[in-house]
Amino acid sequence: MPNSQRKAVITALLDEYENVIEDLKNNITDINDSDLIKILDTKTKNKDCVSIQSVLTHIIYCGYNYITMIDIHRGNTKSIRAVRKKLKTIPEYLAALDILLHHSKQFFENIDDSEMAQYDPSRKLVTGWGQIYDYEQLMEHAIVHVSRHRRQILKFRSML
Repeated sequence: MPNSQRKAVITALLDEYENVIEDLKNNITDINDSDLIKILDTKTKNKDCVSIQSVLTHIIYCGYNYITMIDIHRGNTKSIRAVRKKLKTIPEYLAALDILLHHSKQFFENIDDSEMAQYDPSRKLVTGWGQIYDYEQLMEHAIVHVSRHRRQILKFRSML
């Protein structure tokens, strides 16, 4: 059976993840360096939501964190947590998003669809923010996470 048939769930999730990341990239390509770092939300207490730079940094950090959570849950206690790294230009963020997507695709090459959905709560993972997910739900969250922050960046762009 071809890999695409055996991994229909993973393929669909990764296709949607790629779609939302490509949509994000298309909406940031023309942001200049000064607008990237400009503080646009002075009221929030969330340091991840003050500028386009902070939002993009958060998206990339979380993308790696989702994979690491799954990796640790699967038993790899040596899995290394991502480091939050602010970049200075949009081309750097575009490249970092491409690398994140490539890393995600590579990671899921070693996982079968049968591992994705878990109905027994004891087999699900608990996130750092307290949610309980199986791997499919966590990747669905990852997709919507990028989408929500893309909307936030669009709002920031309208403020420039």
